This record gives sequence, C-alpha cells and structure tokens, in this order.
Amino acid sequence: MHPQIRQSTPGNCPICGMTLEPLMPTLEEGPDPELVSFTRRFWWTLPLTIVVAFLGMAGHYVPGLSAAARSWIELVLTIPIVFWAGWPFFVRWADSIRRLSPNMWTLIGTGVGAAFFYSLAATLVPGWFPAGFEAHGRVGVYYEAAAVIVSLTLLGQILELRARSQTSAAIKSLLGLAPKTARRIREDGTEEDVPLTHIHVGDRLRVRPGEKVPVDGVVTEGRSSVDESMLTGEPVPVEKEPGGRLIGATINAGGSLVMRADKVGAQTVLSQIVQMVAQAQRSRAPMQRMADAVSYWFVLAVLAIAVVTVVVWGIWGPEPRWTYALLNAVAVLIIACPCALGLATPMSIMVATGRGATSGILFRDAEAIEALRTIDTLIVDKTGTLTVGKPAFHSVVAAPGFTGEEVLRLTASLDQGSEHPLAESFVAEARRQGLNLSTPEEFESGTGIGVRGRVDGKRMALGNTALMEELGVDVETLRKAAEERRSEGASVVFVAVEGRAAGLVAAADPIKDSTSEALRQLHSAGIRIVMATGDGLTTAQAVAERLGIDEVHGEVRPQDKVDLVASLQAQGRRVAMAGDGINDAPALARANVGIAMGTGTDVAMNSGHVTLVKGDLRGIARARQLSQATVANMKQNLVFALIYNALGVPIAAGILYPPFGVLLSPLFAALAMSLSSVSVVFNALRLRKA
Repeated sequence: MHPQIRQSTPGNCPICGMTLEPLMPTLEEGPDPELVSFTRRFWWTLPLTIVVAFLGMAGHYVPGLSAAARSWIELVLTIPIVFWAGWPFFVRWADSIRRLSPNMWTLIGTGVGAAFFYSLAATLVPGWFPAGFEAHGRVGVYYEAAAVIVSLTLLGQILELRARSQTSAAIKSLLGLAPKTARRIREDGTEEDVPLTHIHVGDRLRVRPGEKVPVDGVVTEGRSSVDESMLTGEPVPVEKEPGGRLIGATINAGGSLVMRADKVGAQTVLSQIVQMVAQAQRSRAPMQRMADAVSYWFVLAVLAIAVVTVVVWGIWGPEPRWTYALLNAVAVLIIACPCALGLATPMSIMVATGRGATSGILFRDAEAIEALRTIDTLIVDKTGTLTVGKPAFHSVVAAPGFTGEEVLRLTASLDQGSEHPLAESFVAEARRQGLNLSTPEEFESGTGIGVRGRVDGKRMALGNTALMEELGVDVETLRKAAEERRSEGASVVFVAVEGRAAGLVAAADPIKDSTSEALRQLHSAGIRIVMATGDGLTTAQAVAERLGIDEVHGEVRPQDKVDLVASLQAQGRRVAMAGDGINDAPALARANVGIAMGTGTDVAMNSGHVTLVKGDLRGIARARQLSQATVANMKQNLVFALIYNALGVPIAAGILYPPFGVLLSPLFAALAMSLSSVSVVFNALRLRKA
C-alpha cells in the first residue's frame, strides 16, 4: 500500500507489510494468489479453530476428558493453525522487527506468539507455574485465543482483499473496452483481420458498423456516428467524416469507415487513461502521509501500553494476576492493530479514481483529489475550453499593397506547421478555395501570441497585437476592421510580411453547448471565473459578457497566464487553471490544480493534475463534487479508526474491570479488529455511487 516501494518480483511492503500489488492490472492475470492462499488457509483450519475454542471455553464440562488431555489436544490442533495458517503473519512480523518498521503485523505476531508460547510452556512444564495460575484443574492455557486470532485475522484479510480487488475493476473494465483484432486494408485493397498488437502507425483500417474502433486515428473515407460514451460519459453519438478524429475502443454506430492509425499501443487515449488511473490509485494523499506517521508512533505506544498492562496486572491485579496480565496484554496488542488506520485513505483514493475514470474524469494523483475541493478561483482559456476549439473561417482583410487571396495563402502556408485550432481553420479555407500553398522554409511556435517563419523567401509573423508590437509592426490601419470582427466574437490574427502589416484573418469559434450550464454550476459553487486568452480583449469581452464571466484578460502570453495564477495565489486564492493548448501548459503546472481538456494537446494533459476526457467544463463541477465526497469519506474512515483505537485500547487494558468487573477477551478483541478494517473498506466502497 506504499507506492514508493518498487521491485521487480512479488513480495511484501517493507513499511506496512502488505503484499505489493502489480503496477498495472491486466485482463490475463488470474485470481489474486494472496487471496487464494488466505482463503485456503482459513477454510482448512476453521474446523480446528472451532474445536479448540470449544475445548478452551467449555472442555471442562466434557465427561471423561482430563485437564491434561485437553491441553495436549488443544496443542496438537493449534500447531497447524498458528504455524501453517498464521505463517504469513509471522513472516511479516519478523520483517517489521528486522527493518525496525513497526506495523499491524508487529502487534498481531506478538499477540499470537505470546498466547501460544505461554500455553505451550503451561502444557509442557506446568510445574514451573505457581498455584495461582491454575484453573479447572490445570494451568491456564490460551490456545483458543491464538487460534481464533489467526482465523479472524485471515477472515479480515480475505474480506479486505476481495474489496480491494473491486477497486481495480475500473481499470480492468477500461482494458476490456479495447478490441482484440482490427481489420487492416492491404496495399492491394484486400482486407485481413489481424491482432491489435500487429497494427502500426499509418496502417489503413476498416471499421464496420457495430464494431469498435481499434486504435486512435483519423477518418479517411466514409461518414458515420460514433458512440464515445464509454470513454467520455457523453451519451450522444458524435458524427464523423473525413478528417475527423477517432478514439480507440469507441463504437461505430452507423456506416462503414476507413481510418488511418495515428496512435497505437501505449500511445492511445485508452492506454493513457488506464495509466493515469493506475498511477492515481497508487499515489498517496497528504492526509495519508499524516496517517502513516500516526501509525508508526501508535504501534510503539501500543507496545509500551501492553508492557505496562502486564506489569500493572501482574503486581496489583486479582488472582490469577499473571494470567490476567497475559490475556489483557494480548487483547491490547490485537485490538490496537492499526490496519483500519492504514486503510482509511488508500481505499477511498482507489475507489474515487476508478469512479472518476468511468465518468471521464482522470486524476493524476491523490493530491489532486484532495486539493480540488478547496478551489475558489478558476482560470479558463477561451479557444478549445469555452469554445468548441474548431473555429470556422470568418473573413480576411488585406492592407494596401496586398490582396485578400494573397494574405490568406501566405497565412495558410505558414500555419501548416501550427497545432492551433485557428491555424487549422485558415488552412482548411485556403484549400477549399483551391489556393496553392507553399511549404514553410522556417517555422517557430511557442510564444503563445503567434508564430513566425519564412514562406517563399519572405519573413512572416502571424499573431495578436502584442506580437506585432514586439516586432515593431504598425497595424493601425487595420485596427477598425479588427475591432469590428472582435465585437462579433471572432478571433483576429494579424499578418506581417517583411516587417510590415499585410492584413488580418479572422475566425469565429462557437461556444460549446455545455459551457453556459457548466459556468452556472461553478458560480453556484462559489467559484470565481477568470478568462485569460491570447485573443484580443474585445473578442474576449464579447464572449465573457455572453457567459457571465467575472474577470477577463486578453492578448496574454503563456508567461502572463503564469503570472496571473501567481498573482491570484498571492491574494490567498486557491486557483485552478483549465486549458487545452501548449501555451496553457506552464500555467497548468503552476496552478494549485491544473485541469487539462482531453480534447487538447498531449503537452497540456501531461502538465495538468486533472484531465477531462470529453473536454466538457461540466466535468470540473463533477470532479469537485467527487473530490469533496472523497475527502469526506477519508475523514470518516480516519475518525472511525482513531476513535475505535482510542476506546478499544483502554478497554482491552482492563480500565473497566475495577468499576464494572468487565474484561475484553482476546477473542473479541480479534473480532473487533477485523470488523473495524472491514467497515472502513465498505465505507470507502460507497464512493462508487458518488
């Protein structure tokens, strides 16, 4: 349960003693070997435990069975329980001692060992013990305590392992989405079904109606509607036509499609989702690090309390005082087992990340889950975040000495090397008009305010006003035309050739249907919305007024977005940044929580702490609600575990004996310990319905 522990072979965690889990579940893996082993040990020794418990508690009522015979029968029956069924516990106990890392197995191994070896001595050499140790004609033995503790601990581990295996169900269900084969089109036009592992980038594949899309790619022929709900949570099928993007594992609901494979294997969206979910489930929340520190010192404190219990009962307790001393010390060791404390937050995190993945919300780590609920300010980019991210060409304006056709041709030629959605709209329009595009001789991107390069031997720059000012290009003659288009909500890109203004091109990007509802949800949650975009301020304000955004920043560079995040954080605000482009990546990394649109670039998704697979801002509200539910669940688990131990240890030590004559048997201590762990696990599993 400690993800920082990595090794190439199976084994136990040196910190908590739990079995190490595979980094990535697979569909081919069989049943959990630890679960199989513990189940076999439990059921084979359960009849022996029942007989030992009966003989220990009521054996003196059996006629003709002497006290000495009872002790020997119990010893023979208990040996396989302790040394076969309980052997994994002693291995972990020895590891915790050897590594000086006290944990739950330190307490269980010490408690079971103390009860068994005390009873063994009482059976083999009863003469060593004073008369006060005798009960029902023999020196008191507690084989039933050792046997029942082992059986109940096994039962608790079985229930925990079964529940924990359910947390990987989300990953396995995602893995199960991928088809096993693909239909590849050969160069001669014939087709063949091949295993998915044989598909390479560039292969042409046919996706027939009702089939799953095998890998990520682009439609080259055909039109159809594709059901992407299993990955995005969006129930409405998405229309696909030539040039449309396809995601592997989605279902072709309509016509036949031919696609080109762009991403295969670990590079597909599905594989990246699986990797993110697995990584998040292995991560540890800040709250868990506190629980780890508490558990370490708690175990040491319990060992000290057990020693004090032996001394106090052995010296001042009633007869048989040393018998009481042993039983109460064992009860303290068993009931104080911190397994519930250790499970409190990892189980919540594992369930929450799986639940989020099924809703199209991917958390990079547990810290992101814990942090998201505290967000009070959200910075959003415009293009691709508030808007569809597929702008349509609006218009072109040429400066004196240039024609509109020339301006568009030069712009589209340079923009062939850009990933920006605006660039795609200009290139698409130029090709629609049949313009002859040139290959750019130089291309430079990454400024966040435009691109530069060389086309047909001419130095060019495309960008906003800030880029033109940086280059000393006078665009005054184009300002009126630019403002008119911005007031209509269009984005304007100035075009400079050889250091002088050549004109402008504009594209309009429609607002996503879900954006208005998403912002209403976020506002109702008390979150302040800030827009920061590289587009002109007029365009940004037009969009902001339509959506009711609280604060607007236009013509910002990537560094300006980073500075804006830092400025808001300096005001004491907890800031989330949502974006989808390369220019958003620095701000995504700087924010308290970076939220990447899954429809954006890989750089943005790698920089974000949360990824919305669908790119729908409503996912932020859902993710925040899941964050709140998860943290509340972790707190419930921690409070329960701490209160349970705070009450259980004094009772096991015998604090209720003087006033009420009540003692807690080690048997009931073991039962309470197992039930506490199981209750924490099942409380965490409630998040699957969040």
